[in-house]
Amino acid sequence: MPAHSNCDHDHGTPPAPTGAPQAESKSDHGYGHSHNHFDVRQQSRKKLGAVLALTSAFMVIEAAAGFYTGSLALIADAGHMLGDVAALALALFAVWLSSKPAGPSRTYGFHRSEILAALANSVLLVLISVAILFEAIHRFSEPPAVQTNGMLIVAVLGLLVNLLSMKLLGGHGDSLNAKAAYLEVFSDMLASCAVIVAGLIIAFTGWYLADPILSAILSIFIVGRTWGLLKESVDILMESAPRDINIDALTQSLLTIDGVSEVHDLHVWTITSGMLAMSCHLTVQLEQAAVNSQNVLDQVNAVIRRDFKITHTTIQLESADAERKCNDVCAVL
Repeated sequence: MPAHSNCDHDHGTPPAPTGAPQAESKSDHGYGHSHNHFDVRQQSRKKLGAVLALTSAFMVIEAAAGFYTGSLALIADAGHMLGDVAALALALFAVWLSSKPAGPSRTYGFHRSEILAALANSVLLVLISVAILFEAIHRFSEPPAVQTNGMLIVAVLGLLVNLLSMKLLGGHGDSLNAKAAYLEVFSDMLASCAVIVAGLIIAFTGWYLADPILSAILSIFIVGRTWGLLKESVDILMESAPRDINIDALTQSLLTIDGVSEVHDLHVWTITSGMLAMSCHLTVQLEQAAVNSQNVLDQVNAVIRRDFKITHTTIQLESADAERKCNDVCAVL
């Protein structure tokens, strides 16, 4: 575990003497970093818009066909598509909102809106799946007759629409928001496959229970897949350490840097997908002529950027022989 002081520290940093920087701001999280995220968001916006148009149009067709044929599997798929429409619209709004510049009251801008959208989409998908599961259980006792011809035609069309949407959203990269939208469409693709299987079973055997059984299985599977995305969204909003960051390894890497003798108040969190931030206090010893504050900062940023992909840092350097007391500001160089 990271070496922490047993007392609380005021993270407000008093002015440091000239030539002793307390923190460093690199171009990695300046224009170049923001510009890269802007390009990714613009590409994501176009893809989401196209998929939203496709999904909205087919959802209306599938819902009407589900009620006409009496197929719960079709209605379930249309229900998931309704969730898709809401989720894609929300994701599209989040992409637009996250492109807004930062301001005095929101110093990180609106990047977290993408995480909020991913969380909302995950919750919506779980609720729809649970509703379909309950309806399927209700139909176990008296499965209604289903018109398989119309059911199969619409299901095949739905599968083609979903495959096209998945191709458009395939390059979601590290964006949790785009990943949530992709998962929505992927779930619908599975639903279309389930409808086709149910339709074939009913057509060849007349076993109408296949419709609610496959709908129930599909709902359980989708809830299972969505749970990981839901947990990841909550972890980011709670500012938990990213799953792929080993805090112990990060601490040991910082301790290998010349002049660093202690690491405490180490925090790593995710601002939005692909944007990691870190803050920490480093106790340094500058006895050696080759070691100075700027060298320490340069080495720290080089190590965490190379080994941990962290580009946004706030680092406070403290003198090794300065006494730190509980509730006092840490003495800086």
